[in-house]
Amino acid sequence: MFKKVLIANRGEIALRVIRTCKEMGIKTVAVYSTADAESLHVKFADEAVCIGPPSSTDSYLKISNIIAAAEITNADAIHPGYGFLSENAKFSKICEEHKIKFIGASADMIEKMGDKATAKATMKEAGVPCVPGSDGIIETYEDCERIAEETGYPVMLKASAGGGGRGMRAVWKKENLKAAWDSARQESKAAFGNDDMYMEKLIEEPRHIEIQVVGDSTGKACHLSERDCSIQRRHQKLTEEVPSPFMTDELREAMGKAAVKAAEYINYEGAGTIEFLVDKHRNFYFMEMNTRIQVEHPITEQVIDFDLIREQILVAAGVPISGKNYLPNLHSIECRINAEDPYNDFRPSPGKITTLHAPGGHGVRLDTHVYAGYTIPPNYDSMIAKLITTAQTREEAIHKMKRALDEFVIEGIKTTIPFHRQLMDHPDYLAGNYTTKFMEDFKMAPKVEEE
Repeated sequence: MFKKVLIANRGEIALRVIRTCKEMGIKTVAVYSTADAESLHVKFADEAVCIGPPSSTDSYLKISNIIAAAEITNADAIHPGYGFLSENAKFSKICEEHKIKFIGASADMIEKMGDKATAKATMKEAGVPCVPGSDGIIETYEDCERIAEETGYPVMLKASAGGGGRGMRAVWKKENLKAAWDSARQESKAAFGNDDMYMEKLIEEPRHIEIQVVGDSTGKACHLSERDCSIQRRHQKLTEEVPSPFMTDELREAMGKAAVKAAEYINYEGAGTIEFLVDKHRNFYFMEMNTRIQVEHPITEQVIDFDLIREQILVAAGVPISGKNYLPNLHSIECRINAEDPYNDFRPSPGKITTLHAPGGHGVRLDTHVYAGYTIPPNYDSMIAKLITTAQTREEAIHKMKRALDEFVIEGIKTTIPFHRQLMDHPDYLAGNYTTKFMEDFKMAPKVEEE
């Protein structure tokens, strides 16, 4: 087992890893930028090393500084958390060259699954369902027509050089294909100077459902059930839950098998997630793989009573997994609390927290690195806490979340607490009837001014 782990990250995930290491009898090293000197992860680690100025490019992303910190403190392993260098193949390789264990995926694995085209091709080889469509650029309209028939309507035409929704057309029936083909190419040519098109199956009413997996050095993998991450804004998750209200026993079994097949096919070592899009007919398609721990990992831990960080460390130390697949026996919801103003288009709100009262009680978990008097720097991601509630049923977990949000007081800055409180009363959310398009129609109710 490792004697000392350096956590190459900041904030609540760094503190999360420190806590598990301490419970395992492992010494910890925090790294921090000058903007993070007062963060709790710095205060609670056994040692702390400043690795640079506030800019992440000069601190948390500067590999040479992190390796130097590991060497001067004699750390024999590095946990990258999520974000920053957690999926950086070069960093993983340099750790290996310096004989420091990277608690995460190998450089080869990160490269293989980090490129979406390569990942999709690999998953096709593994027999994991992928979004049907063209294998590359469509050369002629005749090819377009043939591929659409093979794929099955509805389909989505996409500009190869596209972005911002330009050069994209949804086509629901054959009669509309030619007009969509012509207009999408014209728009793409005008916007990007390139009219190359490709095609994918249009996923109707998509949900983003991911399967947590863990693999070990023997090539064995298991899954720890699903998480529904469909409520997103600009592709950033806002809240997650497990089990998914859309899930059936049959779908969970099929998706779990596919995820384990994917992990074992590439001999995946460590914790990761296989991300799927699921349509309204409950067909699921591989989207991507995250070769790291996820922000929302606590809800999985809550419903199966399992420490995923501990499992990461054990696997990295060569301990084989049990191979058991896990099913949720409780319901857990996570709300990401960001320093943002939901009444002002979620504008970031860094600054000093003047007052903080944390919610508590049975089934309430709060992962955070902030406290009253702490100043949130403007240099990093705006997430400052994760509020998790767990109960016997989804309805109970929602009621518990409402109560916890009402108790959660943060003053001095704006936060997304009011957004989550309104979400918990939204009829579609209460019914479990939401997709990745949910936030396109969501509007904050006017703020009630205190008398």
